[in-house]
Amino acid sequence: MFVRNKAMWVRRAAIRPIPLYARVTSTTLDQVEALLSDEGASGEEALTQAFRRFETSQPALAARIALTLRRPLDETALALGYFLSLAVWLAFEQTFGAQLGEIVEQDVETTHQAILFDEELRRNDPKETVDTDDVVAMEQPELLGFIREHIDVVLETPEEVAIEDVDLIYRMLLLEVVALSHAVVPPTSLPLSKAAWVA
Repeated sequence: MFVRNKAMWVRRAAIRPIPLYARVTSTTLDQVEALLSDEGASGEEALTQAFRRFETSQPALAARIALTLRRPLDETALALGYFLSLAVWLAFEQTFGAQLGEIVEQDVETTHQAILFDEELRRNDPKETVDTDDVVAMEQPELLGFIREHIDVVLETPEEVAIEDVDLIYRMLLLEVVALSHAVVPPTSLPLSKAAWVA
Protein backbone atom coordinates (compact mmCIF):
# COMPACT_ATOMS: atom_id res chain seq x y z
CA MET A 1 0.00 0.00 0.00
CA PHE A 2 1.37 3.43 -0.93
CA VAL A 3 0.59 6.95 0.23
CA ARG A 4 -0.13 9.25 -2.71
CA ASN A 5 -1.06 12.88 -2.00
CA LYS A 6 -2.33 12.01 1.47
CA ALA A 7 -4.68 9.39 0.00
CA MET A 8 -4.26 5.66 0.16
CA TRP A 9 -3.80 3.85 -3.11
CA VAL A 10 -3.75 0.06 -3.12
CA ARG A 11 -1.21 -0.95 -5.74
CA ARG A 12 -2.61 -3.51 -8.15
CA ALA A 13 -0.18 -3.84 -11.00
CA ALA A 14 1.94 -6.36 -12.86
CA ILE A 15 4.81 -3.88 -12.94
CA ARG A 16 7.17 -4.08 -9.98
CA PRO A 17 7.07 -0.95 -7.79
CA ILE A 18 9.83 1.60 -8.28
CA PRO A 19 11.59 2.57 -5.02
CA LEU A 20 11.93 6.20 -4.01
CA TYR A 21 15.71 6.12 -4.34
CA ALA A 22 15.30 5.46 -8.09
CA ARG A 23 13.21 8.55 -8.78
CA VAL A 24 14.39 11.25 -11.18
CA THR A 25 13.85 14.86 -10.10
CA SER A 26 12.60 17.87 -12.05
CA THR A 27 15.93 19.63 -11.42
CA THR A 28 17.80 16.93 -13.32
CA LEU A 29 15.25 17.01 -16.15
CA ASP A 30 15.66 20.78 -16.48
CA GLN A 31 19.43 20.29 -16.80
CA VAL A 32 19.01 17.57 -19.40
CA GLU A 33 16.58 19.66 -21.43
CA ALA A 34 19.03 22.58 -21.41
CA LEU A 35 21.79 20.27 -22.66
CA LEU A 36 19.66 18.82 -25.44
CA SER A 37 18.45 22.28 -26.49
CA ASP A 38 21.98 23.57 -27.08
CA GLU A 39 22.20 23.98 -30.86
CA GLY A 40 25.85 25.09 -30.88
CA ALA A 41 28.90 22.99 -31.74
CA SER A 42 29.46 22.11 -28.09
CA GLY A 43 25.86 20.94 -27.82
CA GLU A 44 26.17 18.69 -30.87
CA GLU A 45 29.37 17.17 -29.51
CA ALA A 46 27.72 16.57 -26.15
CA LEU A 47 24.82 14.78 -27.87
CA THR A 48 27.16 12.61 -29.93
CA GLN A 49 29.07 11.60 -26.81
CA ALA A 50 25.82 10.94 -24.94
CA PHE A 51 24.56 8.61 -27.68
CA ARG A 52 27.85 6.71 -27.59
CA ARG A 53 27.72 6.37 -23.81
CA PHE A 54 24.14 5.12 -24.01
CA GLU A 55 24.98 2.46 -26.60
CA THR A 56 28.10 1.40 -24.68
CA SER A 57 26.65 1.35 -21.15
CA GLN A 58 23.18 0.01 -22.01
CA PRO A 59 23.56 -1.95 -25.27
CA ALA A 60 20.51 -4.19 -24.77
CA LEU A 61 18.18 -1.29 -24.00
CA ALA A 62 19.66 0.86 -26.77
CA ALA A 63 19.14 -1.99 -29.24
CA ARG A 64 15.47 -2.40 -28.20
CA ILE A 65 14.87 1.34 -28.59
CA ALA A 66 16.58 1.27 -31.99
CA LEU A 67 14.07 -1.37 -33.16
CA THR A 68 11.29 1.17 -32.69
CA LEU A 69 13.21 4.13 -34.09
CA ARG A 70 14.16 2.20 -37.25
CA ARG A 71 10.51 1.76 -38.19
CA PRO A 72 9.06 3.90 -41.00
CA LEU A 73 7.76 6.51 -38.56
CA ASP A 74 6.35 9.97 -39.05
CA GLU A 75 9.29 12.41 -39.04
CA THR A 76 7.95 14.38 -36.09
CA ALA A 77 7.31 11.23 -34.05
CA LEU A 78 10.78 9.95 -34.93
CA ALA A 79 12.46 13.18 -33.82
CA LEU A 80 10.43 13.07 -30.61
CA GLY A 81 11.54 9.48 -30.02
CA TYR A 82 15.23 10.29 -30.42
CA PHE A 83 14.97 13.36 -28.18
CA LEU A 84 12.99 11.76 -25.35
CA SER A 85 14.77 8.39 -25.32
CA LEU A 86 18.10 10.17 -24.95
CA ALA A 87 16.67 12.61 -22.40
CA VAL A 88 15.36 9.76 -20.25
CA TRP A 89 18.69 7.95 -20.26
CA LEU A 90 20.66 11.14 -19.58
CA ALA A 91 18.40 11.90 -16.62
CA PHE A 92 19.24 8.52 -15.10
CA GLU A 93 22.92 8.84 -15.93
CA GLN A 94 23.21 12.29 -14.37
CA THR A 95 21.18 11.31 -11.31
CA PHE A 96 22.72 7.93 -10.51
CA GLY A 97 26.02 7.58 -12.41
CA ALA A 98 27.80 4.39 -11.34
CA GLN A 99 24.75 3.47 -9.24
CA LEU A 100 22.95 2.61 -12.50
CA GLY A 101 23.49 -1.05 -13.37
CA GLU A 102 23.54 -2.53 -16.86
CA ILE A 103 20.26 -3.84 -18.25
CA VAL A 104 20.60 -7.16 -20.06
CA GLU A 105 18.27 -8.41 -22.82
CA GLN A 106 16.35 -10.60 -20.39
CA ASP A 107 15.63 -7.54 -18.23
CA VAL A 108 14.32 -5.65 -21.26
CA GLU A 109 12.07 -8.52 -22.30
CA THR A 110 10.81 -9.09 -18.74
CA THR A 111 9.90 -5.40 -18.49
CA HIS A 112 8.16 -5.52 -21.87
CA GLN A 113 6.11 -8.55 -20.86
CA ALA A 114 5.20 -7.00 -17.50
CA ILE A 115 3.86 -3.90 -19.24
CA LEU A 116 1.85 -6.01 -21.70
CA PHE A 117 0.43 -8.13 -18.85
CA ASP A 118 -0.45 -5.03 -16.84
CA GLU A 119 -2.30 -3.57 -19.82
CA GLU A 120 -4.19 -6.83 -20.29
CA LEU A 121 -5.22 -6.93 -16.64
CA ARG A 122 -6.67 -3.44 -16.89
CA ARG A 123 -8.48 -4.09 -20.17
CA ASN A 124 -10.17 -7.15 -18.68
CA ASP A 125 -11.33 -5.39 -15.51
CA PRO A 126 -14.41 -3.19 -16.17
CA LYS A 127 -13.92 -1.47 -12.80
CA GLU A 128 -10.31 -0.53 -13.49
CA THR A 129 -9.87 3.24 -13.87
CA VAL A 130 -6.07 3.46 -13.84
CA ASP A 131 -4.09 2.87 -17.03
CA THR A 132 -0.64 1.28 -17.12
CA ASP A 133 1.07 4.57 -17.95
CA ASP A 134 -0.68 6.15 -14.96
CA VAL A 135 0.86 3.47 -12.74
CA VAL A 136 4.32 4.35 -14.09
CA ALA A 137 3.53 8.05 -13.60
CA MET A 138 2.75 7.41 -9.94
CA GLU A 139 6.15 5.75 -9.60
CA GLN A 140 8.15 8.29 -11.66
CA PRO A 141 5.97 11.44 -11.56
CA GLU A 142 8.51 14.02 -12.71
CA LEU A 143 9.84 11.86 -15.52
CA LEU A 144 6.43 10.90 -16.91
CA GLY A 145 5.30 14.50 -16.57
CA PHE A 146 8.32 15.56 -18.66
CA ILE A 147 7.55 12.96 -21.34
CA ARG A 148 3.84 13.79 -21.48
CA GLU A 149 4.53 17.51 -21.68
CA HIS A 150 6.72 17.08 -24.76
CA ILE A 151 4.25 14.70 -26.39
CA ASP A 152 1.40 17.15 -25.78
CA VAL A 153 3.41 19.93 -27.43
CA VAL A 154 3.89 17.78 -30.53
CA LEU A 155 0.22 16.78 -30.67
CA GLU A 156 -0.87 20.41 -30.37
CA THR A 157 1.22 21.63 -33.30
CA PRO A 158 -0.67 22.65 -36.47
CA GLU A 159 1.26 20.10 -38.55
CA GLU A 160 -0.39 16.72 -38.98
CA VAL A 161 1.26 14.07 -36.83
CA ALA A 162 0.69 10.31 -37.04
CA ILE A 163 -0.95 9.54 -33.68
CA GLU A 164 -0.22 5.82 -33.94
CA ASP A 165 3.50 6.59 -34.36
CA VAL A 166 3.50 8.87 -31.33
CA ASP A 167 1.82 6.06 -29.39
CA LEU A 168 4.61 3.67 -30.41
CA ILE A 169 7.17 6.16 -29.14
CA TYR A 170 5.27 6.60 -25.88
CA ARG A 171 5.16 2.84 -25.27
CA MET A 172 8.88 2.60 -26.04
CA LEU A 173 9.57 5.31 -23.47
CA LEU A 174 7.47 3.56 -20.81
CA LEU A 175 9.62 0.47 -21.24
CA GLU A 176 12.79 2.57 -21.02
CA VAL A 177 11.63 4.35 -17.86
CA VAL A 178 10.62 1.15 -16.05
CA ALA A 179 13.74 -0.77 -17.10
CA LEU A 180 16.12 2.01 -16.06
CA SER A 181 14.26 2.56 -12.79
CA HIS A 182 14.79 -1.06 -11.82
CA ALA A 183 18.45 -0.90 -12.85
CA VAL A 184 19.25 1.62 -10.10
CA VAL A 185 21.30 -0.04 -7.37
CA PRO A 186 20.11 0.74 -3.82
CA PRO A 187 22.42 3.11 -1.92
CA THR A 188 24.46 1.36 0.76
CA SER A 189 23.00 3.64 3.43
CA LEU A 190 19.41 2.67 2.58
CA PRO A 191 17.59 1.16 5.56
CA LEU A 192 15.87 -2.14 4.88
CA SER A 193 12.39 -0.93 5.60
CA LYS A 194 9.18 -0.14 3.78
CA ALA A 195 10.09 3.55 3.97
CA ALA A 196 12.14 3.12 0.81
CA TRP A 197 8.98 2.22 -1.10
CA VAL A 198 6.47 4.71 0.31
CA ALA A 199 5.91 8.15 -1.17
